[in-house]
Amino acid sequence: MSESGAASASQKDIAALAKGGRTNFFGFLLRLVARIPFLFIASRLYGAAAMGRFASALVMVEFAGMIATLGQKRGLAQRLAEEREHPANAVADAMVVATIPALAASLLLYLFPAAMFPTGNYVPADLLLIGSVWILAAGDLALAALAYRFDVATTVRARAVVEPWALSLSAGALYVIYPEAGLTLAYLISVGAATVVALVALGRAYGWPQRWVPHPSRLLPLVTRNLPLAGADAVEWGTRKLDVFILRFFVGEAPLGIYFFAQQFASLPQKLKTSFEPVLGPVITRNVIERNYAAIARQVCQVGFWITAAQAGIALALAIPATGLMGLGGPDFVQGTGALILLLAAEVVAATAVVSEAALVYLARYRNFLASLFTIALQAVLTVAGIDLVTRLGYGPGWQVAAAAGALMLSLASASLVKSFLLSRILAERINNWRWALVWAVLPAAAVGLVAKQFLPEWASMIVGIPAMVAIYAWLIWHKGFGPEDRVLFRKQVEGDTPVPSP
Repeated sequence: MSESGAASASQKDIAALAKGGRTNFFGFLLRLVARIPFLFIASRLYGAAAMGRFASALVMVEFAGMIATLGQKRGLAQRLAEEREHPANAVADAMVVATIPALAASLLLYLFPAAMFPTGNYVPADLLLIGSVWILAAGDLALAALAYRFDVATTVRARAVVEPWALSLSAGALYVIYPEAGLTLAYLISVGAATVVALVALGRAYGWPQRWVPHPSRLLPLVTRNLPLAGADAVEWGTRKLDVFILRFFVGEAPLGIYFFAQQFASLPQKLKTSFEPVLGPVITRNVIERNYAAIARQVCQVGFWITAAQAGIALALAIPATGLMGLGGPDFVQGTGALILLLAAEVVAATAVVSEAALVYLARYRNFLASLFTIALQAVLTVAGIDLVTRLGYGPGWQVAAAAGALMLSLASASLVKSFLLSRILAERINNWRWALVWAVLPAAAVGLVAKQFLPEWASMIVGIPAMVAIYAWLIWHKGFGPEDRVLFRKQVEGDTPVPSP
């Protein structure tokens, strides 16, 4: 490929990444608006203990749903890029491969409900939650297939509009009808509605399979090929949920519910990385095939800075008024303030690991898997040691959940260092998301937030302070941190946007 052709392809890739990021960032804002009603309903109506039971069950169900995909959320892009048959056939293979482990996992959870409810505190209707295992897997694969064609809008509709609003509305209605299992049934309804949206869009985009018959000779190699990706997915997911899994054995249901409440705020900036993940995979896949390693390094650093800048701004805006945000759940939830601040910091330091892994899963699957294993092992040790330390010192549940959040932050920071170094060695290019403009944007915005917190009532410090911090931070990042190549993210129409792959 000529230099001009390579430059043109690189510009199209950045345009495609920016377009997908813009669409999903809008989805992030919608998710933020929809998340607050659910948190208010769950905390004020159901209470911290019910939220803790819900979180305990959810961690196992979502783990089973993720395992059922067998790494195909990311492996499907590579399969579609290489497959010579009708694309719908590849998608159908992926669905069949996911269905078998999903059914097996659902059966195991049904036979051993203590895995979801270790205290034994549940009602029969709570077991219906196992139906979401296949629903989650099918929805993820459908959205991954649509993302291969740069259809991120469906992800926004399904995950940022239908799912959170269905969850909030169902939780409110079920509190009146059946409060004993209201949260679990509301979750089942919400993920079911989101998956229906995804499957309908999938059918319109890909159509029905053509002369397709599932066969072990084709499906088994698909499983073995994606096992490293499945392992990496499991470990990456584990770093986000291991804290909840461990906490349920060390603290009661109410403290776990408080931690889950904080986690819902902190997971909002985490969703920003998924704004680019669906489009980043197909773009990197093509450049891996072409061995255009310099382009991969540019894309990783570019997207990494976008994610870091956005996450830092949001984390700052939520961390300073953290006490007021936790207070939305009630007085008992305020003790989770420290956990919320540390969870927000964890999302910022994780950005480099996230974008580095997006390339490593195609370039060095096994080494990436080993790095991920190191991360989760470190997190497990730090979490247990931290909880044990604060317990021995006589501190209460608020400190215990903060220790778990601190362990997550330290382990994700280590993952960023290890994975960026590994990717840099493979590409022979520098991988760095850091720019000093982040500091110059954070300091004035933080000063404004602290002044608002000090001199305004709590409700006013949130209503006035959060928008003021975001506005100042955004203005400084735009003028001091973003260059011309960064500002493509905010253009509504970019000449040369990457076309959608045709079937």
